[in-house]
Amino acid sequence: MVYLNALPGAIGQALIWGIMAIGLFISYKILDFADLTVDGSMVTGAGTCAVLLANDVPTGVAILVAFVAGMLCGLVTALLHTKMGIPPIMSGILTQLALWSVNLKIMGKATISLVGKQLLVARADVGTSIIILVAFVAVVIGILYWFFGTKLGCAIRATGCNEEMARAQGVNTNTTKVLALVISNGLVALAGALLCQYNGSADINMGRGAIVIGLAAVIIGSVIVSKISSNFAVQLIGAVVGSIVYYLVYQLVICLEWDTDLLKLLSAILVAVFLAVPHFKQKFNKSKFVLADLNCDNQSNGGENNA
Repeated sequence: MVYLNALPGAIGQALIWGIMAIGLFISYKILDFADLTVDGSMVTGAGTCAVLLANDVPTGVAILVAFVAGMLCGLVTALLHTKMGIPPIMSGILTQLALWSVNLKIMGKATISLVGKQLLVARADVGTSIIILVAFVAVVIGILYWFFGTKLGCAIRATGCNEEMARAQGVNTNTTKVLALVISNGLVALAGALLCQYNGSADINMGRGAIVIGLAAVIIGSVIVSKISSNFAVQLIGAVVGSIVYYLVYQLVICLEWDTDLLKLLSAILVAVFLAVPHFKQKFNKSKFVLADLNCDNQSNGGENNA
């Protein structure tokens, strides 16, 4: 019963992290860019939104400004990589490191409380919040599905699939990388803006480990929906589904009163397992193919001997 009572709250949080996972899906799955900026850009979105809400700025404006702030974070990482030649991982690490100081300056202190402020989503009204978050997710997926079907969106996908081939076809891969990372971190910051409202506060440490949760959601989702459809919209939905599965398991661990110090370890193991699934699946299919070839050869040899 404790677990069932906690499910609505967990699902609400999972939907918010699902938006973050969609942002990570763009950089990790589509662009094939290991972007570690997200641990910082999520706090940027949360901190920016919280500061504006604390000063009685309308909620819609606060969320929009947070989204733009996240896009600027992605722009910095993209420029470090495309203009300065810094590898993807180092670009993200440098931006994430810089954002720690930037976020502290934005927030002015480590924690900002939003008690008594007008919020779009709140854990206290979880039913309404879930409906609003589902609408947010649907709008995000709809816009991205349309955008990545355009010529520019296809160019981004081509860059991630084969950068050299895309460049040979006349695609400016630096521009597509910048655009993809800007959109990705904008969505991560959007998730941060919603999360700070849902939790009722913004904290400088709330983005710690975001990359692990996001990767877990993306990988779990891709494993779940891979046999359903390869449609792009389904893949985006899979990231949200993966986030929900992750938080259902996470909530179960909490309700079972396991040692909470081991939650990060559990997250790392979960991501490692799902990352290994495609590898072992490929090896299994390869071994089946080899066995099938051997059987065919044996049957052919047997037929020749009989002849």
